[in-house]
Amino acid sequence: MNAQIRPYRPSDVEACRELWRELTQRHRDIYEDPSIGGSDPGPYFDRHLAHPHLAGLWVAERANEVVGFCGLLVDGEEGEVEPIVVGSAFRSMGIGRKLLDHVVEESKRRGLRFLSVRPVARNLEAISFFSKAGFRVLSRLELLMELPEPTQRDRKSGITIHCSRFRY
Repeated sequence: MNAQIRPYRPSDVEACRELWRELTQRHRDIYEDPSIGGSDPGPYFDRHLAHPHLAGLWVAERANEVVGFCGLLVDGEEGEVEPIVVGSAFRSMGIGRKLLDHVVEESKRRGLRFLSVRPVARNLEAISFFSKAGFRVLSRLELLMELPEPTQRDRKSGITIHCSRFRY
């Protein structure tokens, strides 16, 4: 796949908002919950741009079209890939891997000690992608308690970690 990785420019904002909408739709599909992200999730990209730990944002461009993007959050010696998004028409073409490789190299250049990713538990494709890319150390878990009572969201069963059973 012939895609170039370059730094984000303000003129990329609309293309990245649209990619953010696609990312949100993917989460809606995974969780079977159309309310995720509200009526228009695109402007949440603007919140990401304002994240206090956003150290870099890069886009994948093909034929002068932004087809993906990824960001790097940095806090001390730790970095986090957040998010990595590739348009649905361009997935499975190596673009996500090219974006990820760029962020890994940038993290090394910055002298970071750790680089993490946090795919949602139901995103099996993303978990497999990151595992194949070398993310193999389980560093922390985020556990949720639904308050005040469980949502209508259907939770899946089947993950056991350290003898404790979890839904996802």
